[in-house]
Amino acid sequence: MAVAAAGTQRFVAYERASTTRQGTSGLGLEAQRNTIDAFAATRGAESLARFTEVESGRKSDRPELARALHLAKVTGATLVITKLDRLSRKAAFLLTLRDSGVRFLAVDMPEANDLTVGIMALVAEAEREAISRRTRKRWRWRKPGV
Repeated sequence: MAVAAAGTQRFVAYERASTTRQGTSGLGLEAQRNTIDAFAATRGAESLARFTEVESGRKSDRPELARALHLAKVTGATLVITKLDRLSRKAAFLLTLRDSGVRFLAVDMPEANDLTVGIMALVAEAEREAISRRTRKRWRWRKPGV
């Protein structure tokens, strides 16, 4: 691991897609990677590592996220994601992370503070519930005889 120059911000990148198809789409992992790299370049930041996962955001047990959080904590680096929902759409998970002492930053709202993260965590959870309702409704519509 390289030593950062004095004052250089250090990032640990985390990218997540929910499905393999989403991960290989132009809107998936590659797009997240490009967004994080461009953001790091504008900040003159050093990227310590990149962790990538294809896993549902509903799952709290994500090994790559755990590794990313551990590295960020032990090095004092900032965990960088493209959007808050790449971590989770569960408010409790996001609020626990916010209070854990690990710094994290979402590229789409880099100046967010604790209040903003709290509000956005609740919005993300409401969106998760809305997505679930729409999905269930769509599956009922596709079922023969319903």
